[in-house]
Amino acid sequence: MSGVVTVEIGGQRYPIRSGLDPAYVAELAAYVDQKVRAATDAAPTNDLLSVAILVAMNIADECFRARQQQSSSDGQFNERALRLEQLVDQVLSQAS
Repeated sequence: MSGVVTVEIGGQRYPIRSGLDPAYVAELAAYVDQKVRAATDAAPTNDLLSVAILVAMNIADECFRARQQQSSSDGQFNERALRLEQLVDQVLSQAS
């Protein structure tokens, strides 16, 4: 089911057509708006494209770091699971 949610980012209103929950779309837009405001506060400019590029790079960095952290966590989980499996195998072999 697709609907239109109107959001405001950087003082501009945008109609967003999406099948996502409207509250979630509004939450995403609020996050992007926060990033746009931070970018314009840090480097004031009237060039909306430059601001959009800076914001996109910042959000991409967050995404990549989160993926890297998740990947690292998965590796640690896999190592622990392997050690636990080896311990269980040892206990079972001793019980036989």
